[in-house]
Order: sequence, then C-alpha cells, then structure tokens
Amino acid sequence: MDNVKGNMGWIEVVCGPMFSGKSEELIRRLRRAEIARQRVQIFKPALDNRYSADEIVSHSDLRIKSEVVSSATEIMNKVAPRTEVIGMDEANFLGADLPEIAGRLADLGKRVIIAGLDTDYLGRPFAPIPDLLAIAEQITKTLAICVRCGNPAKFTQRLIESNDLIVVGAADSYESRCRRCFEAGVPREAHQLKLAGA
Repeated sequence: MDNVKGNMGWIEVVCGPMFSGKSEELIRRLRRAEIARQRVQIFKPALDNRYSADEIVSHSDLRIKSEVVSSATEIMNKVAPRTEVIGMDEANFLGADLPEIAGRLADLGKRVIIAGLDTDYLGRPFAPIPDLLAIAEQITKTLAICVRCGNPAKFTQRLIESNDLIVVGAADSYESRCRRCFEAGVPREAHQLKLAGA
C-alpha cells in the first residue's frame, strides 16, 4: 500500500502485544512517508509519557516527534487540511470515538496509520482496536517472543497488582507471553512475591 496514489484515503492498523514492535513499525511507515515528501502529522495520547512527552518512542529507542492529544476528537480538530498521512500510537488510550474519527479522516483522503494493543491484560479484545480492525484496509499483527519459553507471544502479561484496565508501564510492569505461559491478570508468582515481602 506504500505506492497507492491519488486522493484515496485508507486505514492501516498495526496491533499486537507489548514488546512486539508496533511502535517501530509505525515509525518505519511514517519515516517512509516523510522520505516521500508527504505531509505527515503524528499523534500520541497524553497518558503515554513513559519515555518522552512529545515523541513516539519504541522500546528499542526509535523516536519520532509527535503532537500530544487527550482524545481522538482532538486529533480531528488538529489535522491540517493539507496533511496526507496521519500516525497514531497507543490507540487503546484514545477512546471509543477513534474508529469514527479514523474513518472520517480516511474519507477525506488521508492515509491513517494506527498502532495499539489488541488485547488487554486479561487477554480480552482491547477497545477500540477490534472496531478499527473491522474497518481497516490493512492489518498487521505483530508478535513478540515469550519471555518464558521463547515461543511466539500474542499476550501482554501484567506483573503488578491492579484491577484497572489501563496501567501505563513498560518492562517493569509487563512482559510478553505465549498462549501456554499467559496467566490472565497478574501471575501467581507475583502474588507469592508480594506475600513473601519481596
């Protein structure tokens, strides 16, 4: 899809668990658009301030400047008319309006590239990604490596105690796990360590 020309918009979704290269792939596509001298705007949610306040940063430290927003609606208000490519990272933090906003932007002729988690810490579909998958022209599912056994990992394992759906964190709070090694919620050994005072 990198070589589609004309005033046709579309939606690309890059999804998968944490540590699977979603942000890296998003940055790669956006850099290619910049090399092609396309007008690019990049957004990230204000909630994601793990590595930088105004950049999308991959776990391997690739970086690209971005605008900070609190919701998908705010993106719609910030997109310049001449923008051709729009990138969004951590889509699961942008709210339920994101599929509608992405569709409107694509209908305006924009290439919309969105990255985010497709499942939550319990292994359930993580909104709004499932709705985006249903309307996207292109879907890329990335897999990580299970830290337990080395198999392909599609789950994000939470390591810290919390029942909140959204807990922002990185390697200190999460790890990637395969279907066999994944424990929905917080793994038993984390509870045992807490009980032992570690």
